[in-house]
Amino acid sequence: MNFKINTLYFSATGTTEKIVNSMAQIIAKDLSEKTAVNTINFTLPEARRKTFCFDRDDLVILGVPVYAGRVPNVLLKFLSTVSGSGAKAVAVVLYGNRNYDDALIEFKDILESDGFDVIAGGAFIGEHSFSMTLAAGRPDQQDMAVAADFADKIINKMKTGGEGATLVVRGNKPYRDYYRPKDPDGNPVSILKVIPKTNSDCTDCKLCCEVCPMGSIDLDDVSNITGICIKCGACIKKCPVGAKYFDDEKYLRHKHELEDELTPIRREPEYFI
Repeated sequence: MNFKINTLYFSATGTTEKIVNSMAQIIAKDLSEKTAVNTINFTLPEARRKTFCFDRDDLVILGVPVYAGRVPNVLLKFLSTVSGSGAKAVAVVLYGNRNYDDALIEFKDILESDGFDVIAGGAFIGEHSFSMTLAAGRPDQQDMAVAADFADKIINKMKTGGEGATLVVRGNKPYRDYYRPKDPDGNPVSILKVIPKTNSDCTDCKLCCEVCPMGSIDLDDVSNITGICIKCGACIKKCPVGAKYFDDEKYLRHKHELEDELTPIRREPEYFI
């Protein structure tokens, strides 16, 4: 049995990338005569302007983050252009220790509509995009051990011919609405239009422009946000001098609420095969 092993992922701060690539390397060493993995990172805008096509000789490990309990809606247009053509797929979602809600079942459905044969699915935990403390350092060693076990079970499933069975993952249909933060009175609030600020520590290194998945930071004036902000945390977490920050009251209240409620709790990965 010899497959071309591929990864295809969106990973603004590297957490989804870590899980997907580690699994791909394990699977490639066992299932492929050529262990090199074809890596496709569609985090940046230019990658999402390309078309990617696979076929029955491919196994693709695909990964996306969970935003508000769902597949990020800014990725739906791109994902609809990916052609599976019978390729086998592993669907991976990564969330920030709250809940992955219906993201995994939604991602599975998207991939099946693209023509993939989805043989496995998993939900893993990474440091929350809003926070430096919520699920800090994850995926950690324990998470990577689960990812390795998941990869081994995928190998066994493919070798024993079990991939023909219908995959069932946790989730609801119809999907639940996007998760929304609430004000002190319990009313839903929106933080969609909240954008990061830049303080005087900025050295104008332009790194934030380079890592923004939406291409929304002005190269000539990095304090200027020219497009949408998806609150992925890339510009804040990767700034070498800590010059990027949020000061919106609703955003900060939600961030602190998540940290206070969920930091003491350790969610564990789940996978379905």
